[in-house]
Amino acid sequence: MHFNYLKFEKRDKIGILTLNRPEALNALNEGVFKELACFLSSKEIIQSIRVLVITGEGKAFVAGADIKAMQEYSPQAAYDFSEIGKQVFDQIANLEIPVIAAINGFALGGGLELALSCDIRVASEKARLGLPEVNLGLIPGFNGTQRLPRLAGAGNAMYLMMLGEGITAGEAYQLGIVQKLAPPETLLEVSLELAEKVASKGPNAVKLIKVMVRKGLELPGKDAGKMESKEFGRLFKEDQSEREEGISAFLEKRKPNW
Repeated sequence: MHFNYLKFEKRDKIGILTLNRPEALNALNEGVFKELACFLSSKEIIQSIRVLVITGEGKAFVAGADIKAMQEYSPQAAYDFSEIGKQVFDQIANLEIPVIAAINGFALGGGLELALSCDIRVASEKARLGLPEVNLGLIPGFNGTQRLPRLAGAGNAMYLMMLGEGITAGEAYQLGIVQKLAPPETLLEVSLELAEKVASKGPNAVKLIKVMVRKGLELPGKDAGKMESKEFGRLFKEDQSEREEGISAFLEKRKPNW
């Protein structure tokens, strides 16, 4: 599979997807979105890994959308671009495997929205994050107005979006936007170590946790709780060898063989 804007590497059960448009700080355009959609739709690739790590080439994770390309958009073209971006980021959010964003530099606008669509975010201590669209007389267009409040709370989200100012990785960590910080020179190493730890857990259980959290956020609390109980019970069916292996390994004080 050939890409102009992406690079993919596989290390055992971990996949590393790198946005590779460093001359434009990995800015998002229709070409990038089309390649991302193609990659994410590849069942052969996705089913061959247990965790996907997404990062950026050069000094930026993704510095935002391609503003120059947006300059001449009509209302319909702007709507279509927003929908394309949301569909791709929803593909990431809905992947059956966990996705870790390794934020190596600027994650602004669409870049932060990309990171928000991932399940876990690890950031370089020198990274800078933000949704600065208001400075252009715009709003986030790739679900940033929806995902950020769910992650950091409505007040924090409106504060960041209405001011349009970037924040440091440390500030993002304090707000719960970022789950782990790393020195710039070891960011990928730290992210891969985290990915390997996740990959060492029960693979079906990890996938189910992602489904429960994603679906549960859209349901009333009582309904979400019932959904959890139902799925927990299903794991005790006779054909659930993963659960049997996990419990046996614990009782026998050994590592499980997934």
